[in-house]
Amino acid sequence: MKKIFISIIVIILLISIAITTLFTISGYNMYKEAISREPIDIKIAEIRNKDNYTSLNDITTIYKNAVVAVEDHRFYKHKGVDYIAVARATAKNIVSKDFVEGGSTITQQLAKNTYFSFNKEINRKFAEAFVAKEFEKKLSKDEILELYINCCYFGDGYYDIITASKGYFNKLPSELNEFEATLLAGVPNAPSVYSPTVNYDLATKRQKKVLSDMVKYGYISDIKKNEIIGQTENYRKYFKGKNAKEEGVE
Repeated sequence: MKKIFISIIVIILLISIAITTLFTISGYNMYKEAISREPIDIKIAEIRNKDNYTSLNDITTIYKNAVVAVEDHRFYKHKGVDYIAVARATAKNIVSKDFVEGGSTITQQLAKNTYFSFNKEINRKFAEAFVAKEFEKKLSKDEILELYINCCYFGDGYYDIITASKGYFNKLPSELNEFEATLLAGVPNAPSVYSPTVNYDLATKRQKKVLSDMVKYGYISDIKKNEIIGQTENYRKYFKGKNAKEEGVE
């Protein structure tokens, strides 16, 4: 019985290795095809040359910390792919029998946003990892973060931090207060769900996750978290008024 069990485990491992190898090869080919169409250096220059490009120096510290905390708290430690996060996400997905966590780093999300946004195939994740490695070779961490906030979607037709900041709050990113910054930091995870003009309750629920992660990783205190959450109802009125105005309701 023991031999049969061991044999089954070995077979499962061999099948897993074979499947992973196939996806890796397919992802590598996808990566090579993508960068042959538009090399990394050209892609970087294209983003930086956007009219709305915003320097990381013009972003509030709390916004930067919020993004790192909620999206990729090991961002400054890994080399583009966080294998600890991948293992954790895989375990969660197996336990839940569903895809509940992706484990993608900020660098991988940058790769997805710039090269693979409309591709939903599994091998895309492997292609993202290869592109992420390329970004990490060419850029510093802060440069990667800067590119990321300039090409992620915030909902409502806002495809970078400055248009989102102006569109939602009529402010420059450098002018965002703590509530506004942490609210925006949560939106790109699922813009169609977390846009505050679409569903304010879900947007603030996501914001609470952002704030909890900021406390967890030492960016803010629990007292500060509660102070920020305390502004929720004031901004509910703000977005209600904003939506009414945009819809032409007096």
